[in-house]
Amino acid sequence: MDDNSIRQCQCPACLGDTDHPERLLHDQLNLLLNRLDEQERRWVAGLESKKIGYGGDTFVACITGLHVDTIRRGREELDAGLADRPIDRVRRPGAGRPPVKKKIRPSSTT
Repeated sequence: MDDNSIRQCQCPACLGDTDHPERLLHDQLNLLLNRLDEQERRWVAGLESKKIGYGGDTFVACITGLHVDTIRRGREELDAGLADRPIDRVRRPGAGRPPVKKKIRPSSTT
């Protein structure tokens, strides 16, 4: 991905005119999340939210652009020790879009 697709933090401090000490950390968090797959993003965001404590889900959502429910799910998966998460795949078996069935059109000559 190119650098233009990295999300910019939308927290009030980063949107303000003054430079604050957390801006570099917010930029680096978004850079890291840009390089991870969907479940790894969820887990990193959940871990950051746990570090913050109360209100962490909302604040991390503001920084990363992830939905609050996604961050909550990441926290819950970490609390469960990633027990039900497959190691060799991003999604659980059967998850995702169902396979496309090829349509066979009737021949116009028959």
